[in-house]
Amino acid sequence: MKYSIGFRHSVLKRVLPPSSQSIASVSRDTGVSEQSIRNWIQKVKDGNLPPTSGELSSLHRNSLEKFNLLLKSRTLTNDELGKWLRETGIHSETLKLWEQEVREMMTDKEKRYKEDLKESKQRIKQLEKDLHRKEKALAEVAALLTLKKKADALWGEKEDE
Repeated sequence: MKYSIGFRHSVLKRVLPPSSQSIASVSRDTGVSEQSIRNWIQKVKDGNLPPTSGELSSLHRNSLEKFNLLLKSRTLTNDELGKWLRETGIHSETLKLWEQEVREMMTDKEKRYKEDLKESKQRIKQLEKDLHRKEKALAEVAALLTLKKKADALWGEKEDE
């Protein structure tokens, strides 16, 4: 079976120092044969294992990629999921972390939406209050102007000295 370079490196990180987990336990956890892991260790010692530069780590994936990969993983059966995880170099724990990230993003977005809505309602209320105050002032000025015109019509305009 062909495993991705990223997956190989992640397995090797667990087997080699500083983690130094046993090959048998890592083999059981990942489903990779012990001999394959030993071959990968030998390739590392010989310098024949290619670097992971061509693959994206989970840190370098954007939210949309993570979401799409999560959706893809949900459509697969357990057997297909294991094969797909090995091919893509993703751990099942990483999928769980991504799912948690997506939930947190959705929760944060909902909180921001509610806060924005609350702020908008407060701003509308303040603007309506200001508008009402200005309408009253405008009505008062209009009434004063009308009274001035009537007074001028009755008594005549004052002449400036």
